[in-house]
Amino acid sequence: MTEVSIIIGFYNKIELLEKILEALQLQTLQNFEVVIADDGSSENVVKRIRQLQETSTFPIRHIWHEDNGWRKNIILNRAVAAAQGEYLIFIDGDCIPEPHFVEEHYTERKLHQVLSGRRILMGPCATAYMLSKPLTVKRFGIGLFNALLKDTLNGNKTRMEHMIHIRAKWLRRLFAKDYERFILGCNFSMYKSDLLSVNGFDERFLYPGYGEDIDLWYRLSRAGIPTYSRKGLLIQYHCNHKRFDTNYAPNQQLMQENNAASVTWTPYGIDKCSATAVSSAAATSH
Repeated sequence: MTEVSIIIGFYNKIELLEKILEALQLQTLQNFEVVIADDGSSENVVKRIRQLQETSTFPIRHIWHEDNGWRKNIILNRAVAAAQGEYLIFIDGDCIPEPHFVEEHYTERKLHQVLSGRRILMGPCATAYMLSKPLTVKRFGIGLFNALLKDTLNGNKTRMEHMIHIRAKWLRRLFAKDYERFILGCNFSMYKSDLLSVNGFDERFLYPGYGEDIDLWYRLSRAGIPTYSRKGLLIQYHCNHKRFDTNYAPNQQLMQENNAASVTWTPYGIDKCSATAVSSAAATSH
């Protein structure tokens, strides 16, 4: 029985997806399925994913909808509904997980709590290093460190301090205090039942950046489901790409409205039937 579903937000970058799947082959915990939440990739990419499904050693589900602009929250909700695991780990299609990533998310899990990890921001050198050859456990070591150091010295904000891996419990007690923080949309995990309790992602967020995942954090917090960091664990490496503006006004407006109304369960999430029933009942009462 699959206990963990790894949900990958994805769009067209097949080279990076293949590298993520390579990294998942190296995981120290292997009892998982992968659910690709595909926001409308091209026909050629879809064909390649089918080939990857046939050769993979772990189950891969491919959840796709037509390309109609950025609709990540919609396809994520569909992926959540399709996921077979009771525990969900969310990553993005440009983030490569360290070999202990899945094990650490699963070992540290708690009901009614979200785990939020960190990401190292690879610059051009580190990204080229990771993509140039097939992944092995050794490629997460000194060679990657040197490439990240070069990126850092070249002026890139890499946050390479997050490479420090603190797995021993006695070291964690000394150096890795866990604390409440916000959800990092490319690296968080939680029980599926907890996500369903707030009805998943709000699908009205139709632009990447601020709000798409922070809104979920606010709603979960109000529902009594806090988010905690695990410093020195849950490590992933974010591939270099062009940045975009995250301050999209409609996103901020939606989040402000949800916060003002103290929304926990969104009617614009996974369960549309209940939302319709609530709306109909309200209309009848008037």
